[in-house]
Amino acid sequence: MRYLDELSQVFDLEINTLVAVRDSLGDSYAEAVEVLFTCQGQVVITGMGKSGLIAQKIASTMASTGTPATFLHSGDGLHGDVGIIRSNDVLVAISKSGETAEMLDLMLSVKRIGIPVVSITASLDSTLGRQSDIVLYTPVAEEACPLDLAPTSSTTAALVVGDALAMTLMKKRGFTNESFAMLHPGGQLGKRLLMTVRDIMRGGENNPVIGVNDSIQDLLYVISAKRCGATSVIDDDGKLLGLVTDRDIRKVLEDHGDIFSLGIKGVMNPSPTHIYSNEKAFDALNIMEQRDRPILVVPVLEQGTDRVVGMVHLHDLVAQGL
Repeated sequence: MRYLDELSQVFDLEINTLVAVRDSLGDSYAEAVEVLFTCQGQVVITGMGKSGLIAQKIASTMASTGTPATFLHSGDGLHGDVGIIRSNDVLVAISKSGETAEMLDLMLSVKRIGIPVVSITASLDSTLGRQSDIVLYTPVAEEACPLDLAPTSSTTAALVVGDALAMTLMKKRGFTNESFAMLHPGGQLGKRLLMTVRDIMRGGENNPVIGVNDSIQDLLYVISAKRCGATSVIDDDGKLLGLVTDRDIRKVLEDHGDIFSLGIKGVMNPSPTHIYSNEKAFDALNIMEQRDRPILVVPVLEQGTDRVVGMVHLHDLVAQGL
């Protein structure tokens, strides 16, 4: 057996199926988009076997891109799960043959509820096709299976139709990066768009600050106790005057030796980079990394008052997966 030839043949068969499905696009597809877009409830997507797995994926894709959707296993629907369907929902039924027994039995209950039915099927004249309000025809000349039995080309066709519907609905809804982030707060994009410096900064008792008139001993204690490798230097109103880092202390010791004679003003950097607490955490990461030598810590100020309210550490930002 020539393995690469066999692999290539599967690609060709499935690509040919997708081309045929694309060429079959017509008014029914546009009508389906409008029905799904105007649905006041949720899109319930059902299927059995491999089609059921495709239905799960389509439902997940729609739900994550702004179209409320859920999966209903056709068999489970016959044993109580049909109760998830409400009168303002739309059902999308996936079946290559359109003759899946469990799905046809499920249609009896769906028809009693009275919701629109959109079917994705390779058989226009099937029982499912006749019972549907809208039929999305997916012609499948041949499965990629050598026996023409295992769902391969047909499931690919249904999957791509589902993706096409979801992406068209996404555009029609004006779904943005921010919208995506709201539904994916645990992902990298969600964190980059939603997470603020305030969410990550070391604030309150963990905020390393020292008064400009305090002693060097106090300075060393704060840097050590707060475990941040730096401390903000503030005035009596809590506003930023400077920053002292471990590196600053080492440099003074190397150049002068007697750090205690200099006082905090003689040690601090009087013009440190800072960021506001309501800014994006990802912006803080960019500020800290876009230097020849990355900045490890940045004082955090409160917008409007310019009071020091925290410290953000590069390691904390990296640990969040930003």
